[in-house]
Amino acid sequence: TFNSDLKRFAKWLHENDCLNVCMESTGKYWVPVFNILEKQDIRVVIANPKWVKAVKGNKDDTKDSKWIGDLFRLGLVKSSFIPVKDIRILRELTRYRYKLTSMKSSEKNRFQNAFTVCNVALDSVVSDMFGKSATAITDYLTSDEDFDPQHCVSLLRRSLKKKADDVLASIEGYEITPEQKYRIGVIRDHLHYIEKLIERVDSCINAMVEKYDGYISLLCTIPGVDRNSAITVISEIGVVQFGSSKRLCCWAGLTPGNNESAGKKKSVRISRAGVYLKPALVQAAHAAVMDKQNPYYALKYERIAKRRGKKRAIIAIARMILTAIYSMLSNVENWNPVDLYKVDMPEHLKELQLQKAVKQAVRFLETQGLKVS
Repeated sequence: TFNSDLKRFAKWLHENDCLNVCMESTGKYWVPVFNILEKQDIRVVIANPKWVKAVKGNKDDTKDSKWIGDLFRLGLVKSSFIPVKDIRILRELTRYRYKLTSMKSSEKNRFQNAFTVCNVALDSVVSDMFGKSATAITDYLTSDEDFDPQHCVSLLRRSLKKKADDVLASIEGYEITPEQKYRIGVIRDHLHYIEKLIERVDSCINAMVEKYDGYISLLCTIPGVDRNSAITVISEIGVVQFGSSKRLCCWAGLTPGNNESAGKKKSVRISRAGVYLKPALVQAAHAAVMDKQNPYYALKYERIAKRRGKKRAIIAIARMILTAIYSMLSNVENWNPVDLYKVDMPEHLKELQLQKAVKQAVRFLETQGLKVS
């Protein structure tokens, strides 16, 4: 699997007029092979092992290869979605940013826990342990200075001045050993280091997505979708590379399962697909149902939640957002759902709604064989 051998392999395929290759997706080991063959104009189909698995008891590498070849020749292998190289590189960066953000959250929890075990209940008084007032107090507690209540109160900002007595009560009787102060300092330094790494990754991502700024601006018109969410969506699905919105929702793991036997429905759980895309859409859905200025998704969420529960309702909203994203990227238009007229909306949105309704009516008449001037 060295590059020289893979290039020789690609040359051998061309010599034998074999321009179609099917292979299993095994971790990341298929990526170097795909990179080389893609440059040599060879169509590579990456198959999910679930669909090309050989029968147990009659299985080895050679027989597996023959079995995959037989299935591929008969057209029975579904190709996995592999975006273009630019999107794949962008996906690597956005996924790494997601990991760094998770690490940042873990360090914040460790930092707060370090004070909890030292009998400091500051997190019960302040809403954010990493706000300016709370940070000033935690820095003061971990310094080598003797504790002075008056100086501690002077560190509080206006919003916390009223809670000065509660703040002092939450700190009173604390005990922090030098070793614990050292550990807190290490956690704080690591947290700052992770934040700088996130800034570096963000600058690289922003440089890469400049050519997709038009699509990102479109996605940001959806309630609950901010720039980071839009970039995550673009990095995961690319730009219009699925046949329909239903296929996209199924690939993202937002479609109910279809498991029925002997007339009885069994599990209808959503699949585990979309490990990075699904959390971003669910996060956008939570923001959308809390949007007071545009209650479109909030009303839909309330109706579904009454019948199906809050968890299923939020997944339904995430699927609606992904369906809207597919339509917007396909038609290059702003967010403007067909049934938007059913909720109160600003005048400029009503005008857009009317234009869309006329366009759809014209398209319908043309499909019926009528010419519309």
